[in-house]
Amino acid sequence: MDATTNEGMILAIVLIVIAVAAIAAVYLYRRRQSQRLKVRFGTEYRRTVKQLGGETKAEAELRRREARMAKLNIRPLTVTEAERFGDAWTRVQGRFVDNPRGAVADADKLVTELMTARGYPMSDFDRRAADISVDHPRVVDSYRSAQLIAVKDSRGEADTEELRRAIVHYRTLFADLLQVHTPSNAAEPGHVAVQP
Repeated sequence: MDATTNEGMILAIVLIVIAVAAIAAVYLYRRRQSQRLKVRFGTEYRRTVKQLGGETKAEAELRRREARMAKLNIRPLTVTEAERFGDAWTRVQGRFVDNPRGAVADADKLVTELMTARGYPMSDFDRRAADISVDHPRVVDSYRSAQLIAVKDSRGEADTEELRRAIVHYRTLFADLLQVHTPSNAAEPGHVAVQP
């Protein structure tokens, strides 16, 4: 073999090694991204895969949700706001015994008010649930379950046990959304720190 042939073979081998390394890098990147989404979204990841019929479509949807939420100004509540919402929730729960249907409707309304106060856009339910899934993936199923029961109740088809479950689901979401901004001087005497 002459020098030109050796150089050509070396160049071909180098190009093959570079191509294999590039393919491996892309594969590892995608695998890390998939793992990140699985960890971040948990059951919502699996639900989206099932709904959209595959991981590729589901992951694209979850990344779109993340991008959409990154553009929004979602904020924690002030201590005063959190106390006001907490008191309102206590009143909603207290009304359940005498008026389960009214309490569920009030819980839905209060959760919507809390989401609005935090900066979540109020569009259709599916969009709200998708938005919530980004920052609160552990409780979005509770939101969906509560909403299904509320819709069933609006048709007069929900029994008291289902209404109780709706309140529990709304409470789960409510508690997770009740995030408070704690000022840096919160540890000083006279400041109240409200935990989420």
